[in-house]
Amino acid sequence: MARLVLKFGGTSVADLERIHRVARHVKREADAGHEVAVVVSAMAGKTNELVNWVNRMPQVAGANASFYDAREYDAIVASGEQVTAGLLAIALQSMGVDARSWLGWQIPLRTDNAHGAARIDAVDGADIVERMGRGQVAVVAGFQGVAPDNRIATLGRGGSDTSAVALAAGIEADRCDIYTDVDGVYTTDPRMVPNARRLDRVSFEEMLELASLGAKVLQVRSVELAMAHGVRLFVRSSFDEPDQIDSSDGATPPGTLICSEDEIMEQQNVTGIAYARDEAQISLRRVADKPGVAAAVFGPLADARVNVDMIVQNISEDGTVTDMTFTVPDADLEKARSVLESSRDEIGYEVAQSDPGMVKVSVVGVGMRSHAGVAATAFKALADKGVNIRAITTSEIKISILIDSDYAELAVRALHSVYGLDKEQAA
Repeated sequence: MARLVLKFGGTSVADLERIHRVARHVKREADAGHEVAVVVSAMAGKTNELVNWVNRMPQVAGANASFYDAREYDAIVASGEQVTAGLLAIALQSMGVDARSWLGWQIPLRTDNAHGAARIDAVDGADIVERMGRGQVAVVAGFQGVAPDNRIATLGRGGSDTSAVALAAGIEADRCDIYTDVDGVYTTDPRMVPNARRLDRVSFEEMLELASLGAKVLQVRSVELAMAHGVRLFVRSSFDEPDQIDSSDGATPPGTLICSEDEIMEQQNVTGIAYARDEAQISLRRVADKPGVAAAVFGPLADARVNVDMIVQNISEDGTVTDMTFTVPDADLEKARSVLESSRDEIGYEVAQSDPGMVKVSVVGVGMRSHAGVAATAFKALADKGVNIRAITTSEIKISILIDSDYAELAVRALHSVYGLDKEQAA
């Protein structure tokens, strides 16, 4: 039998009825003889409510600024996962399953001292492994650990997924099952392309690219951690009927396995099409081409915490000036413009232009490494549909293309079809 970590997000534990459904999923795995640990998020919307309370408290108290101690912030917002863990343990106990809730400090899951956005340093899974060996299910509050100051530290965005992967690595689990509101990873967003198909297996590298480029199924940070520690992930739906899945005969339920490239028999050229809306394009025209100019542009933006993505540089024929084009999130556009304006003399550009509302469409697949013509196929498909390309960046296993938002759906569908990812073509 296997040692499993099961992770359930906020929508999966949104109310008591859904927590009971989660308990049935957990009981199924325990009854099949597996050693089981469960990691849970706060109930849907609860963390946002707690953060709002934290932000309002200084105002209610009459303070001049919204200042608070990050350690107290962590103590408050971590309580959502604590409630879910306790409720799930009670639900399991009512079904006759030996279960016990665990908080981050009880494992312990040790973090650095960056309260509110802590990173995991180590997981000591010895106590949980011993309990699991005796048949007890461990229900772990995600999103939290214990900092060097011996206080609760929260892990920031994607914290519960990260907790689950770290725990799986710490207890040497055979697999980490991520239960969510979809039944796996698809070739693209099924809401945009109805005949997108679910993938049986995706490599860590491909999933990392897909997650970073707009796919919402898994958080980038958790995929990075899984790849670093070789933790196999299995994305599956928490809304499947628990009693209709047989975990004892080795049959694989519907879902997508995220694993090393070695476990995938034959790679397609392209695995999936991802897209990200709300991108803004900034172009600096006629910048003096001299050493240090890139640092003068992107250093202040980094200091202002503006996330820069695609970068394209065109040098003039005589080599004296250059045009620099890059993208930032729409939400950061005004901040970026302000930073660039204040650094104008140091950078030495003549004109700054910006266009909000762009979309980045990306083609991802490890098969690109060994097959020529993947990029040319994309460019021709978009040209045939009359889609103008604003910017292009590439890596070993991905091509990202910036286009106007009006053409997003047309571009995604065209690329999905031209690479044979449609259900009909894949059959």
